[in-house]
Amino acid sequence: MATTYIVDKDNNQIDASTATVPSDRHFRGAWSLSGTVISEDMDAAKVIFKDKVREARKPLLEEKDVELMKALESGASTTDIATAKDALRDAPAASAISSASTIAELKSAWDTSVLGDSPY
Repeated sequence: MATTYIVDKDNNQIDASTATVPSDRHFRGAWSLSGTVISEDMDAAKVIFKDKVREARKPLLEEKDVELMKALESGASTTDIATAKDALRDAPAASAISSASTIAELKSAWDTSVLGDSPY
């Protein structure tokens, strides 16, 4: 039978059958090996989280761009649209992300009022 290896973010590897592995794979790219224990590197997890925020906000910003153009063409107010776009642009810099010290806190930093349903 072939041995399965787990490789962490620094390319360290361990036999999967001997490793203690996090149950959550959302931040797999942030895994860091220490002895036989794999844990999440919070700095790397935050980068992954911010990338996910950017991925989620892209179509939302595109929708707001269309709304903005329609409002400009019709002479309607653009204040609410601009506010929503600012919130989307600012989402990756949220203080809840930078202050998170656990994966659970990081997951809860997803702002559903701005980004919609959480992928976590």
